[in-house]
Amino acid sequence: MAPRKGRTARGLPQEVDPLKEDPPEGQSGTGAARRERIAFITGKLAEPSLRSLLERLAPEAGFEYEVVALNIAVAALMTAEWAARRLRLPDRIDRAIFPGFLGGDLEVLRRTLAVPVQLGPRDLRDLPRSFGKEARDLEDYGAHDIEIIAEVNHVPRLSAEEVLAAARAYRESGADVIDLGCDPGGPFRGIADRVRALRDEGFRVSVDTLDPAEFVPAVAAGAELVLSVNASNLEAARDLGCEVVVIPDRPSSLDGLERSMEKLSGWGVKHRIDPVLEPMGFGFAASLARYARARELFPRVEMMMGTGNITELTGADSAPINVILLGFCQELAIRSVLTTEVIHWARTSVRELDLARRLVHFAVKHRRLPKHVEPGLHLLRDEALRRHGKAELERLAAEIRDRNFRIFAEDGTIHVISSEGHLEGRDPFELFPRLGVSDASHAFYLGYEMAKAVTALTLGKSYTQDEALRWGFLTREEPTHRRQ
Repeated sequence: MAPRKGRTARGLPQEVDPLKEDPPEGQSGTGAARRERIAFITGKLAEPSLRSLLERLAPEAGFEYEVVALNIAVAALMTAEWAARRLRLPDRIDRAIFPGFLGGDLEVLRRTLAVPVQLGPRDLRDLPRSFGKEARDLEDYGAHDIEIIAEVNHVPRLSAEEVLAAARAYRESGADVIDLGCDPGGPFRGIADRVRALRDEGFRVSVDTLDPAEFVPAVAAGAELVLSVNASNLEAARDLGCEVVVIPDRPSSLDGLERSMEKLSGWGVKHRIDPVLEPMGFGFAASLARYARARELFPRVEMMMGTGNITELTGADSAPINVILLGFCQELAIRSVLTTEVIHWARTSVRELDLARRLVHFAVKHRRLPKHVEPGLHLLRDEALRRHGKAELERLAAEIRDRNFRIFAEDGTIHVISSEGHLEGRDPFELFPRLGVSDASHAFYLGYEMAKAVTALTLGKSYTQDEALRWGFLTREEPTHRRQ
């Protein structure tokens, strides 16, 4: 029997068969003018919830559906091989969607069913999003126009290989330019060698020093940007042949900035300006006002902001701080930011800025609030809590017929459900003795899962058994440890 063609829904990237061609809009693979007909495969306990959801979703998303409930209580426990032996699809099905937890070899199902097979989301409540309402709104998401300059600090103290290793990590995180930070008391005679080593690996390079004895040889070796110049070293920039960052002569004001800019313009030296961001308690608000004032005075001049004076010198997680600073930069057309990753709480600043620049560009371009767009920046708390609710948990407990433990965590309580009953409590040490588990490996698994559940309750996160807690871009995915 030849495979039927079926359209793949936007937002369901998992397990799409690339060999299947998409039929014309509004048609099935037979050529008949009808809506796509999708079979949703589930277990007995999830069937009522799935039917209720599809009644609302199908008319809106434009498909027809059949729900096929297999003879298993919890759909997450089925495997592809098990389902292939038992599943018979209704007539005229164009595509089959299985629960996201489905294990095993999907090719077995494709061969048996002779239709495209996909995995849906692991949580049934995410199914509407899989059919692309939000995806269409986010078609151009990811564009950005802010450059990230990532500084390798104390370069004179590092070996060439240490500098290269730091640069590679920054590039992997999203940095566009690698900045070489020199120390006071120089000059560092090896700066040209460090620049050449980076250029040989294809890096764009800037150098952070006020000392011409360092930035002149750095530029000769291939550095494209010098941080920074003011009245103290301006003459040395005259014949550099590269772009420079201009800072005020007195950091707490804009003094000297315009004079330096006029001289550089007269010499034909490309430049951008940095009014200098100050730490909280040392002129932070005033420095933000200087950036806004500089933009008013020089509406077409390129600008840069060094964010480290806030992220490195504020004892708080850096991600939300970076988002706020990038939003400020986007609105003022500040097109480059300099960051460091020295102190522990700011050690992922480059990646945070890379995600943040996409988010703020989208928000400003579309005049849309920067929410429900970038899941990678939800580190501590989840975007939304997922609850089954007391009634659903009680229904589940009444219908479970096997002894496998299902763990849930919501409303401050851990729930452990099996055919033996429904236990609930706030302390795993009180719950565990009541489970009657003697097998060491099973006990370890349950203890690990309940520890995750407590963490989720403590931080206000969603917990799903046998899945990693979500920490945005910091999430470490887990292999399944579910007992089959």
